[in-house]
Amino acid sequence: MNIISVDDVENETRIDVVQRKLSDPLGTTDIAINYYRLDSDEGLPGGLHTHMDQEEVFVVIEGEATFETYPPVSSENREGNTVAVGEGEAVRFAPGEFRSGGNDFDDDLAVLALGAPRASDDLRFPLHCPDCGHGELRFEVNDDAPLFVCPDCDSERVPQPCPDCGDDDLRVTLDNDFQPIVACEGCDARFDTALTTPLSELTE
Repeated sequence: MNIISVDDVENETRIDVVQRKLSDPLGTTDIAINYYRLDSDEGLPGGLHTHMDQEEVFVVIEGEATFETYPPVSSENREGNTVAVGEGEAVRFAPGEFRSGGNDFDDDLAVLALGAPRASDDLRFPLHCPDCGHGELRFEVNDDAPLFVCPDCDSERVPQPCPDCGDDDLRVTLDNDFQPIVACEGCDARFDTALTTPLSELTE
């Protein structure tokens, strides 16, 4: 048995979003556990994404969370939605079900995130492949560099920074019509498609 204090675990992210990874201190083998505390108008890390090999459960400890949801590419109706999850409530997202979460309210938000199995090797975003049009891109790290790979045609593309301000903190979110867009965290610019360059153009 392991007992830890959440406050004793190092914060892994920005000052306005506290992320404490509890899996290692607790010694879990089959489940990932993360604690988040978010100020008003802050989001959980990652933006709108899914793990194809992991289910996730979020338990709201304090405040109220707003989750954006988007169905998998196999769904006939690909329209997103938002759902509020209040204090003392929990929500489950199946593998392949896109989601993002955040704090749209004035009070702080505290959330416990549980993922099983613990490791996830297939992270995807609901972005269309510029080469074949497939509705998802898999995110990988190639030689310590981020890479999008189409699971349908295997094309490889490198994410690019915001063309308006140069910031590389880009997130996938839903627009007013509940469709995925790319949003720049630096200047709030919005883009209808993934900002990528083919890997082949960078390695020639």
